[in-house]
Amino acid sequence: MSPRDRIIAIAVRMLVKRGVNTVPASTDNLREAGLTSLDMVNLMLAIEAEFDIEIPQSAMTPDNFDTVTAIENLVSATAKAA
Repeated sequence: MSPRDRIIAIAVRMLVKRGVNTVPASTDNLREAGLTSLDMVNLMLAIEAEFDIEIPQSAMTPDNFDTVTAIENLVSATAKAA
């Protein structure tokens, strides 16, 4: 499974908990799709666990978690920096 597919799977699980049964496109805003601020924190933690990375405090910004593509870029950059 590609990193993008893994990120989408996490986002879908979180959206389903909110009663949203859609698969977000790579550029869909996840907050607009239905995730709350608390969901976004849980999303960050789930991404860290899924990819066995630690996202730097400086990278924990809303822009880095807005879309699947933004998360994918963050995961890639974080993994390379490790």
